[in-house]
Amino acid sequence: MRRRGSLNNDEETNQAAWEAARGAGWGAVKWGAFAVVAGSVAYAFSPVYRGLTVQFKTYIQMSGMIVGSMVEADKRMVAYEHHVRHQKRMARDMEIWRRYEEDFETKGTPGVGGEGRVKGREPEV
Repeated sequence: MRRRGSLNNDEETNQAAWEAARGAGWGAVKWGAFAVVAGSVAYAFSPVYRGLTVQFKTYIQMSGMIVGSMVEADKRMVAYEHHVRHQKRMARDMEIWRRYEEDFETKGTPGVGGEGRVKGREPEV
């Protein structure tokens, strides 16, 4: 169980938080740009949108940015989680394979670990 304040020293958690923050920033920019374009089109063609107050138009713009930041942060977190799981799986598999090779090398099995000789025979060329 984690002790209080121990998240400051957890590198994996900090990396995940930064990845989510980058995703949130990018999502806010991307969806905010879309909201600006949509608002401009609505302003040009809709008398209803033109009649809205500045505060409500700002609310609509910010809503798009907030939704975009949440969607993109979640997307980045899922991708980061898959990446971390893949790296851990690869490290685990490499360790198993290393132990497997060491086991064969200690038994003197030929052809493992770069050793191409059988006792008393030269390697085939």
